[in-house]
Amino acid sequence: MRGDGRSQRFLRACRRRPVDRTPVWFMRQAGRYLPEYRRMRRRHGILEICKDPELSARATLLPVERLGVDAAILFADIMLPLEPAGVRFRLVEGLGPVVESPIRSLDDVEGLRPVKPERDLPYVLESIRRVKGRLAGMVPLIGFSAAPFTLAAYLVEGRPSRDFWAVKGLMYSQPGLWHALMKRLAGMVVEYMRAQVAAGVDALQLFDSWAGCLSPADYEEHVLPYTRDIFRSLRPLGVPMIYFSTGTAGHLDLIRTLGADVVGIDWRVRIDDAWDALGDGVAVQGNLDPAALLADFEVVRARAMDIIDRVGGRPGHIFNLGHGVLPNTPVENLRRLVDLVHDATG
Repeated sequence: MRGDGRSQRFLRACRRRPVDRTPVWFMRQAGRYLPEYRRMRRRHGILEICKDPELSARATLLPVERLGVDAAILFADIMLPLEPAGVRFRLVEGLGPVVESPIRSLDDVEGLRPVKPERDLPYVLESIRRVKGRLAGMVPLIGFSAAPFTLAAYLVEGRPSRDFWAVKGLMYSQPGLWHALMKRLAGMVVEYMRAQVAAGVDALQLFDSWAGCLSPADYEEHVLPYTRDIFRSLRPLGVPMIYFSTGTAGHLDLIRTLGADVVGIDWRVRIDDAWDALGDGVAVQGNLDPAALLADFEVVRARAMDIIDRVGGRPGHIFNLGHGVLPNTPVENLRRLVDLVHDATG
């Protein structure tokens, strides 16, 4: 990419370099709040869209065109690489992924097939190439994967959970099985993300959405080594890497050791407190509560300006939500929020 305006804003912030204004993008920005996407979903299932490079590219580009965000994120599902590994699942509306045969034994782990993205996930890589061609350098494209713990949570629980008793029970009672599963998943994630970079993505985000269910001690022993290995393996690729988790305000001293360029935080911690805990060696992404966008825009304005004021011009801030856009979010609130952040920091 060339130029120092919108095309470079996000990437420069990832590297804590000066920017003309704070970059903005939103997790789940290609989703159900957009009427164009809802029309697409009336005709196609989520996995169908993911596996059709043309539909995936359209969904990816919609928020760039409608909202003026400073980065696109690939439209895909975190479960996609598990399918060629032999995991049978279905996406249940209003619930999430439901796995047909949850992991219960070492045989189940050893039965997970190696995943070769070029062979097994060609539609993801073709989607990336199409999006990159149509963006033509306007904004960067973010690729992503779920982190090993989040994938393991689905594989062991069999469905989304509030308490993750099955995951923790396996972790405590069968540590050998747990570490075998995490090692295999970490290797799969590395290969998947390498292939995305080879196809053209400009940055990577690792989603560890459920890591907050663990104590800091369990996170350090059972999760952190594998996540750290992923970042270490991907470092030579030279693209910025983001780590996002929720409910992990008590883990920030550990998260700072992962090797990510950017740490995404949720709304359960003040952004300045989180950044102080992380130190100046990383950029920070976040952290507006997505529910605030359901209110009148004056509420959105006040919450967003509080975040901007707390950051205080510190280099390396990427404005985002503390989690994904909610389905009933008014499009106009998102568009106005992008303009607000740009105007307030330009």
